Amino acid sequence: MSGAADRGPISANAVEIRHCDTLAEFEKCVQLERIIWGERIAVPSAIFVVALHTGGQILGAFDGDTLAGFTLALAGNHAGKTFLHSHITGVLPAYQNQGVGRRLKLFQREDAVKKGINLIEWTFDPLESRNAHFNLNRLGAVSRRFLPNCYGITDSELHAGLPTDRLIAEWWLDSPRVKAAVEEQKESPVADYRAICMSANITEIKTKNRANAENIQTALRHEFQHLFRGGYVATGVQRRADTVEYILQPAASIAGLRLPEYRPEEFED
Repeated sequence: MSGAADRGPISANAVEIRHCDTLAEFEKCVQLERIIWGERIAVPSAIFVVALHTGGQILGAFDGDTLAGFTLALAGNHAGKTFLHSHITGVLPAYQNQGVGRRLKLFQREDAVKKGINLIEWTFDPLESRNAHFNLNRLGAVSRRFLPNCYGITDSELHAGLPTDRLIAEWWLDSPRVKAAVEEQKESPVADYRAICMSANITEIKTKNRANAENIQTALRHEFQHLFRGGYVATGVQRRADTVEYILQPAASIAGLRLPEYRPEEFED
């Protein structure tokens, strides 16, 4: 993977997206994890092997011999229906903001649909508004579940000592909403919605004032849990000056999507 940072402008279309199925390729994925997130939270290659042999999915973005990005998904089951849990997706810094991550997700969607799977889920940090924009606005995923401190307190610098609160993204692959997002159709303004606001500079706050960051995180947690219990679903984010707003709608009002009934006992202990 050496030499990528020294290259000129990178075209996402020149990168080949394909399945990974060898131990050598899995080790490349682990090396990429270490570069992006560090050693402490890297998923070992053995988990990639388990995913391969249990209906999961390992996809790589290759620029020649360089692994520019990858995604790892595990097979899951909700009330007898198979879905994929996309556990981790990463792109090398030199290839970020070039469309590689989006191409990985779109290939993931196409591959799942071919196998008769219509749902992919993953977790994301509600404090990371760029990820939320990508997940909700660009891919057409929605969220109606919140997992407080999902992975526990870690010593990773990435988490800044904060609880690892996570939203669960639901990506309903064959829905009109997702098809419109994939085709980059402009979304109509939402009339009836609730908003959850947070500071746009939360990354700086996490670095300089951990206590303040935790207060913001706690307030977000309570607001999401309250609105989710009221039947609202997160469908997008928008930037307003120095704040970021999550947009939440009643489930029945989401254009291009009819969600199955949410039964907490199927998903939560």
